[in-house]
Amino acid sequence: MEVAPNERPPVCRIMDYGKFKYSQKKKKQKTHEQKLKEVRLRPDIGDNDLNVKLNKAIEFLEEGDKVQFTMLFRGRERFHQDLGYEMFKAIIERLGELAKVERPPRNEGRRILMVLTSSKKKV
Repeated sequence: MEVAPNERPPVCRIMDYGKFKYSQKKKKQKTHEQKLKEVRLRPDIGDNDLNVKLNKAIEFLEEGDKVQFTMLFRGRERFHQDLGYEMFKAIIERLGELAKVERPPRNEGRRILMVLTSSKKKV
């Protein structure tokens, strides 16, 4: 394989081409592509269940991903969407300085959506 074709004389090296392609592919994978992760909630979720979901959201944010919180309403729950907005306010307060609101909570039919991003860059 030619290492430096512009040099005089050109520099060549004998190597395994498959191994070379694999190492080049590994070098490209160093960058982190930001993904959108979703956490689904219900308005009558228990405290411990909410803590588990928030811990998972914190992991996503620390990895540098965006987190979309989705509150699903079914049946008569739809008439109490104010509970969902209150829960989203509590989530924003609990995540504090770790996350910032990219898209504030808004109603879309039978669900309320909110998107948070990490406030700190991943090192």
